[in-house]
Order: sequence, then C-alpha cells, then structure tokens
Amino acid sequence: MGCSFSGLNALYDTVNGGGDVWINENRFRIVRQLGEGGFAFVYLVKEISNNNPSSTVTASLGVAKKLKDPSYVSDDGTYAMKKVLIQTNEQLELVREEIRVSALFSHPNLLPLLDHAIISVKTAQEGSSNHEAYLLFPVHLDGTLVDNAKAMKAKQEFFSTIDVLQIFRQSLSDLEDKLEFLASVGGDCCRRWIFNISSAHFLITKGFVPQLCAGLKHMHNLEPAYVHNDVKPGNVLITRKKGSPPLAILMDFGSARPAKREIRSRSEALQLQEWAAEHCSAPFRAPELWDCPSLVDIDERTDIWSLGCTLYALMYGVSPFEYALGESSGSLQLAIINAQIKWPEGPNPPYPEPLHQFVTWMLQPQAAVRPRIGDVIIHVDKLITKFSH
Repeated sequence: MGCSFSGLNALYDTVNGGGDVWINENRFRIVRQLGEGGFAFVYLVKEISNNNPSSTVTASLGVAKKLKDPSYVSDDGTYAMKKVLIQTNEQLELVREEIRVSALFSHPNLLPLLDHAIISVKTAQEGSSNHEAYLLFPVHLDGTLVDNAKAMKAKQEFFSTIDVLQIFRQSLSDLEDKLEFLASVGGDCCRRWIFNISSAHFLITKGFVPQLCAGLKHMHNLEPAYVHNDVKPGNVLITRKKGSPPLAILMDFGSARPAKREIRSRSEALQLQEWAAEHCSAPFRAPELWDCPSLVDIDERTDIWSLGCTLYALMYGVSPFEYALGESSGSLQLAIINAQIKWPEGPNPPYPEPLHQFVTWMLQPQAAVRPRIGDVIIHVDKLITKFSH
C-alpha cells in the first residue's frame, strides 16, 4: 500500500491537471472518465512505459509482472482505475477494508483488484492532509445488467423464461463443456436443442451468461463465509470477448463483510441497521437489515434476498418492492419487511408460476427459512431442465 516517490509526484500532477498516474511502480495515462459516485471516480486508463511515455507497456512488463493470473493482463494495456477521495479516518479505514476483502477472493465471476495505492495529499489548511486511494481493476466496457435492462425496456422487450434462468445461473465452464461435447457429436443443431432456439440465439450470438450464483457460492463457502451485502443489477458487469460467451462479474466489495453476525442487544441491532442504511442499496436490502431483532444471528442469506430481488429485476426491470415508492402512502421499508410482492404484466405468454414461486422462495421475510446458495443452484438447475424442452 503506497507508492514510489516519483509516483507521488505524478499523482500530485494528476490532481492538478496532469495526465499520468502512478500506482506503485507502474505508470498509467488517463483516457477518459467512465463514471462517478460519492467520493469515487472511475477512469479508463492505459498503461505506458516509464522510459517512453508515448509507448504502451508490453505484456512482459508493468502490471503483468505482478499478476498471478495472466488472464487478467490487458491485451491493449487498458484498465479501469477507481480514484477515491478520502477526507476522514473512517473513510480511510473503509477503503483499507475494501482492499483487504477484495484480496480474499479468486473467482472468474468476482472482479479482481489488480493493484492499489493510498497516498497522503496536503490540503490548503496548514498542517492537515487527506488521502487518495487508487484501485486498479480489469476494464469491462459492455456495461452492467442495468444498462442491458434499460435497453430492453426502451424496446418493450422481455427475457424469455429460459433466458432468465440461464442468465441467473449458467456457469461459463459448464456452458463451454456442453457446447463442445454436443458440437462434436451432433453439430450446431445440438447447441440449439440444449437451450431451445430463442435462448441459444440470445446466449450465443448476443451474449449474456452471468454467473451470479457461482460468484456468491465462492464467497459464501469461504472460511469464514463472506457476504457481498449489495447484490443488485448495477453491480453485475458484463464483458464480451470475441470467440467466447459473455461473462458476468460481480463487483464492488466495499460493503462485503464476514457473513456471521451475532446480535445480542438493541444497541447492536441499531448499529447494524445504521450500517446497512449506508452500505446496502435500499430496494435490494433484506428485511433483517431494515428491522433487526435484538436477539438474532445474521448470516449469508441476506445475499439470497438480494439475489431474489435481482432475479425479479431481470424479469421486470425493477426490484420487486419499488412500486411502493410510487404510491401516495407507500413505504418501501414496510413492503420489504412484509414481503409484499406485486407481479406486473410480463411478456406474452407470461412467466410461468414456478418461476414466480422460485423468486418468492428466495424472498422469505424470515431469514431462517430462506434457502442457501447451494439450495438455490440445485433448484434453478431443475427449472432450467424443466423449461429447456
């Protein structure tokens, strides 16, 4: 954590309008801004040679030397860089925790942190200083599930039942293995058969094979188990590579924490609620994080609730409780706590009742009867088999 003296100078230059950023010993040129939120800004950056700023770093230098997994090395030297402005010690600790937690995960459906630097920056007030954090990630320019959902909504389009299930579950390795085997014995007709014609066209030619369950299973099966705490369509990146099926990657581990929490007093319950209000998106937040009992064990099934909301959003474009925000006396919190799901008009023909029941199963207001990720995977695989024919 930290960077070289020359890196500090370059970072200060960037703050004052310069064009280059150093993260430890590696140098990057800002190409353009990709987004912003709160105190964070995300940029598209390109790695350049330290000795020759006009030259892109080759694959044998720079970031590539630090990465254990060569698949994360950018072919063209471009990456995503998150810059966080840190003004308090609390913010500094949150960033350090995000860095620590990100290092725990190693899975193709979880966004990896490639490198990072935290520096001290002097402020105008004499004797005081703030910090800035620079976090480097692989870049994914195809947007998130939110971006794709908006495009479909504008066209008044819906995913088919099998599309929804495949988007929600299908693992990339399973898909490739099945297609390779079936193509070897029966050609392209078997590719169409395994999913049906419409979903195969969508999955293979348009892309879109998010593996939400696979990424969460990795987090939930760690020892100790970790929970993401902010699963939602906006945190699922989509990336497409020529010759490969699209890949979905769960990102943003700023809210990830150990899954098990023992609440034994009213003050602990209120502290958890306050923390959740700041770190967990309201429409996807589990009931126990809205109204936490004074004696309860919290676990990774808070993510299952968010996963159910995300599946609903894949179907209808919004979370299952946002309707309450449009009602004159509506309350998002009450709708969530009471699990008051409303099913809007969907595609024609509408989604089958077993799919609605699957969503409802994950949206149990009592966490103790909510399924775990292994149960979800087993059930969605059964639904895929049922509706693939």
